[in-house]
Amino acid sequence: MQYTFVILVQLLERAALLLMTLFVLTRVPRFKEIFQKRAYTPQELLIATVIFSLFAIFSTYSGIKVEGSLVNVRIVAIMAGGILFGPWVGMITGLISGVHRFLIDIGGVTSVPCLITSIITGVVSGIIYRRTSAERRWQAGILAGMGCEALTMLLILVMAHPASLGVEIVSKIAFPMIMSQVSVGLIVMLVQSVEGEKERIAARQSKLALDIANKTLPYFRSINPQSLRKICTIIKEDIGADAVAITDTRWIRAYVGIGEEYYAEKNEIISEETKITLSSGEITIRNNDTDYNNQHIKSLIIIPLKEKGIVTGALKIYYTKAHKITYSLQAMAIGLSQMISTLMEVSRVEDIKEMANKAELKALQTRINPHFLFNALNAIVSSIRIDPDRARELIINLSGYMRYNLELTDDFIDIRKELQQVRHYVEIEKARFGRRLKVLYDIDDEAEVRIPSLIIQPLVENAIVHGILKGRGAGTVIISVKDRGDSVRIGIRDTGVGIGEETIQKVYDGSMPENKIGLFNVHQRVKLIYGEGLKITRLDKGTDITFDVKKESR
Repeated sequence: MQYTFVILVQLLERAALLLMTLFVLTRVPRFKEIFQKRAYTPQELLIATVIFSLFAIFSTYSGIKVEGSLVNVRIVAIMAGGILFGPWVGMITGLISGVHRFLIDIGGVTSVPCLITSIITGVVSGIIYRRTSAERRWQAGILAGMGCEALTMLLILVMAHPASLGVEIVSKIAFPMIMSQVSVGLIVMLVQSVEGEKERIAARQSKLALDIANKTLPYFRSINPQSLRKICTIIKEDIGADAVAITDTRWIRAYVGIGEEYYAEKNEIISEETKITLSSGEITIRNNDTDYNNQHIKSLIIIPLKEKGIVTGALKIYYTKAHKITYSLQAMAIGLSQMISTLMEVSRVEDIKEMANKAELKALQTRINPHFLFNALNAIVSSIRIDPDRARELIINLSGYMRYNLELTDDFIDIRKELQQVRHYVEIEKARFGRRLKVLYDIDDEAEVRIPSLIIQPLVENAIVHGILKGRGAGTVIISVKDRGDSVRIGIRDTGVGIGEETIQKVYDGSMPENKIGLFNVHQRVKLIYGEGLKITRLDKGTDITFDVKKESR
């Protein structure tokens, strides 16, 4: 009995060594992340298989020799691996360690029983992983481990020759090997405590994300380059990052930290990592990136910002040291990105209201603009004596133009009604400027769609006033409405002086002066309603502006 107790103590010592090794691994950040997960990549499963296979093989080599058998805790390692990481880890670990046990003692009295029960243990551990709740796995692991060791003893009794040798071996090792399976429960509980730590970390990081959201909330009331830069600064300081950036789907809206001087000159998105995140909607992580555009950046995480399920930008966090993107940082960054997405969506709703108010104000200003009305009446007066029919047409155009503005509502209107208002406006301007202005229409008959009011007319007015009339000689404005299947593309092209690249950038980043809101207002309204704003292109001669309107599903 004393000999049996000594064997039990030695087995528990070896199990304790396994337990201590696992504890150390759970403190190493890269391994800790694996133990904290509940879903694993093939690479992580491979790492877990290697770890527990090495544990099982080491257990065999450190076994205690008793009457030609090796008393060890191999079953403990196999059972723990399968319960913690799933059937593939359990079965492969069982197969590898079982075959190893057989090969190092071919012909041994216990080699075949150990091979069989090692494989069975791997299968049983996978079943426990699949069918037992996490809270009860440690208990199931102990019972299953004891059952597998009991099966080993039974196989030894059946296969041993002579039978008396089998009885002698089992009488000495059965009790300590079966009781040592208590170690399975200890190992499972150790790793599960790491998973519990994950929940506590997630809670702390969620609180940090909430604190950051509270600090940045005032800056979401008016989203512009300055406010976004302040938001990035707060995030960078609170999480200890080396750089933080916020983008939309095309431009880097704000960048703070290392490498900032580069983005002060060029803010178009160029990194493939960001493009991948924006196109796929999935998080991109690089923990040891040596090929990034900025040679100082070694770790990065890029999280998509979504509004109503559509990717509208990205939050990017950078570090100059490798392996800084830990599980806790991921949890915080994901929570923070969700809050930022919500705040930006709320801000956009407020922007829609503000833009609607500005559009209404613009419409009111157009209705009562004394210069426009005075010039229109002058054109009519000039035509009365020379061309009375033309004067009558201009009066009809002016009355139609004014009636449209007086009947203006927030509802969407048929595009043909909007185009009719544009025609009234154009005829009045053509009467004023004569041969200096030529307007062409390229309208598809099948292009039927409803659009917000006062979307096209301000763009035509911008093309005439800031494009044609600022140049010398005559100019042409082409208004196109083209059917594209599931959408309609609306375009306004002129042959005027051409818009400046600086003005285009100001429209995109929201830094247009308050007294020049016409083009910017239309861009913002289109972007807020349809998800993507105006596409503004400076031509060799003139400007081309287009935007797409999705057709309503019927």
